[in-house]
Amino acid sequence: MPQHTVVAYDDELKQLAGWIAEMGGQAERLLIDAVTALSRIDTDLAQQVIVNDQRLDIVQRKVEEAAISIIARRQPMARDLREIVSALRVSNDLERVGDLAKNIAKRVVAMNGQYQSKRLVLGVEHISEIALEQIKTVIDAYTARDVEAAEAVRNRDDEIDAMYTSLFRELLTYMMEDPRNITFCTHLLFCAKNIERIGDHATNIAENIHYLVTGEQPALDRPKLDNSSLTSVEFGKAEQARATAASTETGKA
Repeated sequence: MPQHTVVAYDDELKQLAGWIAEMGGQAERLLIDAVTALSRIDTDLAQQVIVNDQRLDIVQRKVEEAAISIIARRQPMARDLREIVSALRVSNDLERVGDLAKNIAKRVVAMNGQYQSKRLVLGVEHISEIALEQIKTVIDAYTARDVEAAEAVRNRDDEIDAMYTSLFRELLTYMMEDPRNITFCTHLLFCAKNIERIGDHATNIAENIHYLVTGEQPALDRPKLDNSSLTSVEFGKAEQARATAASTETGKA
């Protein structure tokens, strides 16, 4: 970060960076607690996540207010302006990460203590581990202004997309195999989608790091491998037999 003749200006920019770091830590904690609550169907922990998200919102508002004030008073240019604009963008992404973690927690509350099988949750836990790693890495990259680390986060987004599509297909299969899984798996599908979106926000932050350091946007649009909207699952032989039998009995009736 460049030094200025007005010491207070440097302090203001450092304060912005400090709030971003604080938001990053809070976002990580919310995601960890939300996924832990999901894996245990812990409604008390889920309720705590919902409450704690408000802290992230408060810091995000501080960033917005401070950034607007600095722009109005200091009329920043070049790198300074990018510092402030990037702080605004990153704080918005981190606030959304908190919202998505809160959405997962709300799903846990909606499950009302119902738990089908540990195997149904494993896929969601795995994709959340990757998303959490992305968030941690990109916050460190923002603090260090590390373009290479940010680019690595950006390039890994397709891994989360592919995992989400695979998990989407897997959960549909569980629902078709046993109708008793439908409610639980539907909640898990929404949770998985929230985690996939968290990965997208990590990528957004990575792209802002590139802009902050270089003054340019990344050259190419990143590929998206979320094909869940195109995914279909065919009935297996057993399911087809049951469907045929049910149709036959209906016809006899």
